Amino acid sequence: QVQLVESGGGLVQAGGSLRLSCAASGRTFNMYVMGWFRQAPGKEREFVAARSSGGSTYYADSVKGRFAISRDNTKKTVGLQMNSLKPEDTAVYYCAARYLAYSSWAKDYDSWGQGTQVTVSS
Repeated sequence: QVQLVESGGGLVQAGGSLRLSCAASGRTFNMYVMGWFRQAPGKEREFVAARSSGGSTYYADSVKGRFAISRDNTKKTVGLQMNSLKPEDTAVYYCAARYLAYSSWAKDYDSWGQGTQVTVSS
């Protein structure tokens, strides 16, 4: 397994940008698909984006064209650049890792960070 620590959340006005980062530890980082999920109060955790070690990217329709996931296998980091933020993007954002294969289901992911709060004001 990998251990994950997120950073970079905060408060931003609608239309603004934020960048989240996730630092991973563990020797097999390259074997994991890295994803971002979010959970708003009273809602289920939902998929945001994922990126494989080889560079394939996947996005939820709600963030496509606004968010970009990046990955540095040497530094063992994953980023999420969030642009044109909307109040409905307000949630706790989690970094997650899944061994080998992509999935958009939270239950399929093996490791999770502690989460970082993103609040978008209108």
